[in-house]
Amino acid sequence: MPLGRKNYLFVGSEAGGKAAAIANTVIETAKLNTVDPHAWLADTLASIPDYKITKVDDLMPWRWSG
Repeated sequence: MPLGRKNYLFVGSEAGGKAAAIANTVIETAKLNTVDPHAWLADTLASIPDYKITKVDDLMPWRWSG
């Protein structure tokens, strides 16, 4: 994405760039599934300690019921 190139020019390090890419991917995936990224992420992060690893698929934005 040409617009993003300059935005990521000063992320600080390769690890910072990877973290920014992951964060943007998560946010955009939620938006593509017509889910409020902030609400979904807050709910998901709060739910993680109580979730079994075998049910982690239920936390994806396309399955989130909000």
